Amino acid sequence: MLLTEPISYIEPLFRPPSEARSLILQVTNGCSWSRCSYCDMYTQPQKKFSVKPEDDVLNEIEWAGRHFPRVRRVFLADGDALVLSTRRLLNILHAIRTHLPHVSRVASYCLPRNVAGKSDEELRQLNEAGLGLIYLGAESGDDFVLQSINKGETKQGTIDALNRLADAGIRRSVMIINGLAGEKFSEQHALNSADLANRTQPEFLASLVINLPHGEARHQKAFNGQFEYMPQPSLFRELRQFVGALELKTTIFRSDHASNQLVLKGVLGKDKSKLLDQIDTAINAPQQANLRSVWIRPF
Repeated sequence: MLLTEPISYIEPLFRPPSEARSLILQVTNGCSWSRCSYCDMYTQPQKKFSVKPEDDVLNEIEWAGRHFPRVRRVFLADGDALVLSTRRLLNILHAIRTHLPHVSRVASYCLPRNVAGKSDEELRQLNEAGLGLIYLGAESGDDFVLQSINKGETKQGTIDALNRLADAGIRRSVMIINGLAGEKFSEQHALNSADLANRTQPEFLASLVINLPHGEARHQKAFNGQFEYMPQPSLFRELRQFVGALELKTTIFRSDHASNQLVLKGVLGKDKSKLLDQIDTAINAPQQANLRSVWIRPF
């Protein structure tokens, strides 16, 4: 039966900033982990993790092919679509290729554990079928911080996942959260996060800023009361320590998420000195740094 209604979503719906022009297919609802102390993205009752029936997804792709035949990019939502079996993902990717032949890239969020659950051959098959980009929220490269925030991952597990994705031909966009560990653990968070990036050389790297819109009680409990919100100058200093320790070759770096007061764009390493100069200006002469107004940011 042909689908006559538009694609269905359980809101709120989240996607990376760079997927603004993508067709979003919600193949799962919520996040299969959803226990991180800093994350409020999928905490609403309607966002309890579930998998959309396969036939519904395939029918939605067919509908999209009839109504948006020239779509160039597709994003598979929600929090970690790669939790699906390889068989189901391949069926989805094959349907996209059949009904949306102009699509040049399919992307998805992913947890490191999702990658660990798939063989090297499965990852290659997914790439060959069209999966070209994975957004992976590493958040931190420090094992103490990862354990404290209940990420359910380790630094080495994240490194392994990112390197296996690269070996399969899948590009990686890695996210690190500025201020995640608070003032007390800032240095180890910055330096170990930079080391994670250095050991994986992702194609894309982004720095976001910690945002706890529903309060910090859960995050404080995760750190046994030792979490201290960092004022903006301290966030800039942590960002400088992170960028200063990066030894990347051709990674596109961005800090242009809505949470960032200082917008940075460049390629590391050729633009490293320029980016550090911009951060230094934000620290030492913020009136000259072209910072975003506070009201623009989601705090």
